[in-house]
Amino acid sequence: MYWIKQSKYHAKKCTVGETTYDSKKEAKRGQELEYLNKIGVIKNLERQVKFELQPAYTNNQGNKIRPITYIADFVYEKNGKKIVEDTKGFKTDKYRIKKKIFEYKYPEYTFVES
Repeated sequence: MYWIKQSKYHAKKCTVGETTYDSKKEAKRGQELEYLNKIGVIKNLERQVKFELQPAYTNNQGNKIRPITYIADFVYEKNGKKIVEDTKGFKTDKYRIKKKIFEYKYPEYTFVES
């Protein structure tokens, strides 16, 4: 059964079983990856994994600045490689910047967009 809720970028939240995804596209890809994980094509599948791109700090005026983070839709291993996968319907400027910082800070991961 699917439940749908719309976000600011017109993506509709989608629930499959007991798992809620941010969009129908992400739900479809999530189901594909779950199957691939089950049959052993990929392994160690995780959802919504948070990576720190820049730590929190206090600036020279004493203001506390929050960390910058990126949350990957999916993280898994395939053929011995670590994969980070993001399903996007619309790529914002913020997303593009975070992707560049991620690729620089975490070169051990292959970044895949679906």
